[in-house]
Amino acid sequence: MWKAMKWSMLSLGVALAIALSGVIGYTLGDSGDGAGTTTVQITDEIGFGILEEIYAILEEDFVNPEALDPELLKLGAINGILQALGDPHTVYIDPESYELGIDVISGTFQGIGAQVEQDPVTGAIVIVTPFRDSPAENAGVRAGDIVRTVDGESTDGWTVAQAVRSIRGPEGTEVALGIEHADGSIEDVSIVRGTIVIPTVFTPPIEDEAGNPVSDLAYIELQQFTDQAVTDLGEELERVVKEGYGGVILDLRRNPGGGLDATIRTADMFLDDGVIIIEVSREGEESVTSANPGGPATEIPVVLLVGPGSASGSEVLACALRDNDRATLVGEQTFGKGSVNHLRELSDDGALYVTIARWQCPNGEQIEAVGIEPDVPIVFTEEDIEADRDVQLFAAIDYMRENLTRAAP
Repeated sequence: MWKAMKWSMLSLGVALAIALSGVIGYTLGDSGDGAGTTTVQITDEIGFGILEEIYAILEEDFVNPEALDPELLKLGAINGILQALGDPHTVYIDPESYELGIDVISGTFQGIGAQVEQDPVTGAIVIVTPFRDSPAENAGVRAGDIVRTVDGESTDGWTVAQAVRSIRGPEGTEVALGIEHADGSIEDVSIVRGTIVIPTVFTPPIEDEAGNPVSDLAYIELQQFTDQAVTDLGEELERVVKEGYGGVILDLRRNPGGGLDATIRTADMFLDDGVIIIEVSREGEESVTSANPGGPATEIPVVLLVGPGSASGSEVLACALRDNDRATLVGEQTFGKGSVNHLRELSDDGALYVTIARWQCPNGEQIEAVGIEPDVPIVFTEEDIEADRDVQLFAAIDYMRENLTRAAP
């Protein structure tokens, strides 16, 4: 599984998923994923009527009238406006995609089972992480891979929504991806789509670098921030504390985010007090979310495994625990998704995800397009990947045993 961890890029957005559950970041609403329905009055005071004027001229004069597909031109105009913002997390969801529920962040989906995002610098469509044992992972897709083509069509200039719409599809159908790996190699990968159940909490047995079973430390892999994940994680942490483990290694390397409320409740499990996250509005106003006492794991030592597949909610949790001296971060720099997004339904039955605020760590550090540096940086070599050797986990075990392990009761 660790062959999927290699990555050479830094960037983000919590992503529409190819499964695809989507997560273009935290969506604000009654349940964290609801759509805004406020009616917006559109006037032509800023001159958008010029678009209709241009279309009329093209319709009358353009040398290739077959190219004048009104729907295609409309989509191009919409995407052009949004791309001019320089914010890859503000995207248009066309009516067909919106009806398919591409923006949903939990449940069961049909697709290849990977999260994708657009690199904010290059515009490339990037695999944030493939889900565990998904068609994508089983086909050799890795975190950090760039999707260059889909069924032979170049992804240059595509939005995340376009990529999702093209890659996602019914169970049993096949999609061909042209993948550029972190080492620059190009591979054509054929993937048979399946039904993807969004994973939550995994507790597989682990071994140290010498191959010995690890029984003194608890290992928990958290792959999504959902209501079910909060319940499962809470139960697991209560068991870990009760059974007297010396510490917890919480693996966030394959966690691209999820619900805001679920993320805050997860942080609360480890904190009795302190700031979890700071939201900065478009006006520059700060809204602070603080921890509440009474979590099940406020005393046990914690190491967080992080990397380029750790995005949005993972980054919120990582900086919350780090800045409150509750965890040490081991691994690689995180993805860098620090946007708050709101879903607004549109009159064409599509929707717009619009960035309305940014997140900051408790210490004021910016997350967006920067990511979080680990306290203990460990990078996979090509030899590690080929040998399926998880050197980051080994480093986390060694660090906790040498620095953090509490005595068993």
